[in-house]
Amino acid sequence: MSSVSVERKIYVAGHRGMVGSAILRRLQARQAAGERLQLLTRSHAELDLTDQAAVRDFFASEKPDVVVLAAAKVGGILANNNYPAEFIYENLMMECNLIHQAYQAGVRQLLFLGSSCIYPKFAPQPMPESSLLTGVLEPTNEPYAIAKIAGIKLCESYNRQYGTDYRSVMPTNLYGPNDNFHPSNSHVVPAMLRRFHEAVASGASEVVVWGTGTPKREFLHVDDMAEASLFVLELDRASYEANVSPMLSHINVGTGQDVTIRELAETIAHITGFTGSLRFDTDKPDGTPRKLMDVSRLAAMGWRARISLVDGLRDAYDWFLAHANEARG
Repeated sequence: MSSVSVERKIYVAGHRGMVGSAILRRLQARQAAGERLQLLTRSHAELDLTDQAAVRDFFASEKPDVVVLAAAKVGGILANNNYPAEFIYENLMMECNLIHQAYQAGVRQLLFLGSSCIYPKFAPQPMPESSLLTGVLEPTNEPYAIAKIAGIKLCESYNRQYGTDYRSVMPTNLYGPNDNFHPSNSHVVPAMLRRFHEAVASGASEVVVWGTGTPKREFLHVDDMAEASLFVLELDRASYEANVSPMLSHINVGTGQDVTIRELAETIAHITGFTGSLRFDTDKPDGTPRKLMDVSRLAAMGWRARISLVDGLRDAYDWFLAHANEARG
């Protein structure tokens, strides 16, 4: 029987988040184009992913064929510093419940979304997948990183013991529609977009940027991440396993290019129309000196990012402007 004729039931966990919503949009577009998909989603109010019994009951009743695990508690440096217990506990609980209950329900295929913070603070640049567990993590987000590492190892362990096909992708810093623009708990791109926008609106002559401006970061638009995620998920098993190993199975997703925080700030100033000066607050932490992904493994499989940083930032800013009330938090 042709696989095209079989309807697949896909559960997207975390469909209201930035990555989950981007993946859901792509799946909905395929559905609208005639692909036979049944898409499952649940809000936090409908299903608490940290509740083991609730997750078990959901899988027992819905029996999805595929799970995309995009649910996570996320935040920037300040949030990770202030709420380390919540970051490690909630992420571990969600991963354990979803991965184990997926296995228990007979789900053969799952995609786990991790983070580039799994790599050591002083990993070689660009960071290859083989850098995992080779050094000390960045202290400011260690609890979150530990949880994400555990998710990778859960997938690998279930594959090794039970023969499941659970895969992991590690995105670099993401941004785009549905990002979190909270003034204190957001990542660097949405935080800057909001700060510069408000500076223009108020007529401020100066914008303060955390740190020295010298750390280098790589940024990937969330639509590229969604495309890469489904690309990896849908690779035939032989092709996927030919490029990974049982205990080093995660795949980096990024652009392969980075910029300094200063360059990012200058680009966002231009996009938002801010013409004042920048002041770098060197009393604030820089975090990891550099975080650039080695994306050669994914490139060898046949996928590369297509959205430039400037175009992606314009798109993110346009979304912010169109959703100003909900985005400002």
